Formats: sequence, structure tokens, C-alpha cells
Amino acid sequence: MDTLERWLLRITPIVTFAFGLASLAAIFFWVPSDKMLGLSQRIFYWHVPAATACFLAFGIAGVASIGYLRTRGSQWDHAAHAAVSVGMLFATIVLVTGCIWAHTAWGAWWTGDPRLTTFLVLWLVFASYVMLRVFARDNEMAPRYAAVLAIVGAVNMPLVMMATRLFRSIHPQIVGNPNGGIDDPRMVTALMLGFAAHLGLVLWLWAMRLSQLRSQERIELLEADLRDEEQYAMSRSVLSQRSAST
Repeated sequence: MDTLERWLLRITPIVTFAFGLASLAAIFFWVPSDKMLGLSQRIFYWHVPAATACFLAFGIAGVASIGYLRTRGSQWDHAAHAAVSVGMLFATIVLVTGCIWAHTAWGAWWTGDPRLTTFLVLWLVFASYVMLRVFARDNEMAPRYAAVLAIVGAVNMPLVMMATRLFRSIHPQIVGNPNGGIDDPRMVTALMLGFAAHLGLVLWLWAMRLSQLRSQERIELLEADLRDEEQYAMSRSVLSQRSAST
């Protein structure tokens, strides 16, 4: 995992900046406006990739959590923890951009639409994961409970993805919609640039968060060793003083 982390930290910043700038240029200066949705449709070029990025991060968290429950290896726990941290960032971006678009198109910030509701449930599950890691940090069972939460959240993702097909929904189907959506070649290109930028960004942030968690673990181990050495030195000092007094 060290090698993967080093490669991601070297390559992904370049990928993110290159495709991110190209994506922004395409969104604001190149793609045509949608005939039905107008300018508000342009938010989808980052809303949809952000959703994909959060699904990728939560998927990594689910797989890494299975690895942790099987091996109890801290590297798997750190990989899952880092993925959830990054996934929550993108999931929050999806909620915020979705609300902005909904207010423009539907005249309401939020509705009980199945896609919105299932995604909110997904966000709450992983928000619970984050709160568990913060408030039960010193509990040795916290990584195990957190791993179960991450797996539950990951299993919930297919329901979120299929919500517009399984239930009656007003959420627009902008990809693969035979009745419209992103079908112009320039729109498709802009969306692909957004996917590439977000893929680089999610992997970059995941690698940085993973590096931070691993460094934090090493520091805590060093501090524990220092405390043990101090206690050992104090015990020897007390024993020496007692021997001298007798």
C-alpha cells in the first residue's frame, strides 16, 4: 500500500489540475446550453462526477472494511477511514449542488423523490461512521463497528443508483436517456473531462488522508513507547532510592 500511496501522490495532482481546468473551460466556454433546462444544466458536469467520486470512495471503504474484518490489519482500517472521509466530502457536494439545481428547476430545495431520499440515507450512514470515529476514538471496538457501518453503506449504493428505475421519480436521467439529456458530443466530452478530474481528485485526497492517518498512528505508537520508557525510568529511580535508604 506504500507504493500505491506514493504513486497516487505523484500522479494524481497533475491529472486533477489538467482535467479540472479543461473541464471548467469546456463548461463555461464550449458546451451548448440544454434546450429544456438552460444554463442550470451545466451544474450536472460536476454534480454527476461528484456523485461517481463519492460512490468510488464509499466502494473502496466497503472493500477495505471487509479486509479489516478478515485480517484486523490497521492498513485496511486506515484505507477505509480515509475513503469515508473523502467520500463524505463529495457526497456533501452532491447534496449541495443537487439542492441548488432543484431550486432552479423545481422551485424547491428538497423533495421526497426516491433518488434524493436514498442518497440522503446513504449520506447519514457514512456521517454516522465519521461521528463514530470522532467520538469513540479511544474505544478499541470502534474500528470494528465502523467497518460494519461502511459495509452497510456500500451495500446500499446499488439502491441509490437504481432508484430512478425502481421507483417513480422526477429526478432527471441525464446519462443514457433516450428522450434527451447529455447527448451532444460536446456535452459528452465535457462530462468525461469532469469524470477524469474527479477521479484524479478523489484518489489524490484519499492518498493524502491515508498518509495522514498512517503518520498519526506512528506518532501515537512513539508517544506510547516514550510513556513506557518514562514509567520504566521512574520505577528504576524509586527502587534505587529505596535500596539506598535501606
